[in-house]
Amino acid sequence: MIAVIQRVSEASVKIENEIHGQIENGFMILLGVTHSDTKEDVEWLGRKITGMRIFNDTEGKMNRDLTSVDGNILLISQFTLHASTKKGNRPSFIEAARPEVAIPLYEAMIKFLESEMGKPIACGKFGADMKVSLVNDGPVTIVIDSKNRV
Repeated sequence: MIAVIQRVSEASVKIENEIHGQIENGFMILLGVTHSDTKEDVEWLGRKITGMRIFNDTEGKMNRDLTSVDGNILLISQFTLHASTKKGNRPSFIEAARPEVAIPLYEAMIKFLESEMGKPIACGKFGADMKVSLVNDGPVTIVIDSKNRV
């Protein structure tokens, strides 16, 4: 499971020209699920996300997490994070999980993050054509792969 975490001052996702999810101050997360991901990946990655200390403290050092800044999350499913570009110029998405695997894990991540945060998170819609807008604060962007834990 791959997460691209961007610290944002604002972010939103539109589906069919309607705002489907919107946040201020927090993380806009792109989440890619592969066929070998499990609930353990959800929990490990979810804890890493909510514990990520990339907000500035009073001394300007990245030392605060989402909870300490009353931050929010916008979570977007993104199968293209598992693109293979080794051959030719057309990416292969064979490592991306099929919907029957990816959807339950995406939904499990939503529930896990809401539980850890103690409040609802904003989301996209799995498989939809989404238009994502954000203001990356910093800019700060972190990539975490649950398969590279060591």
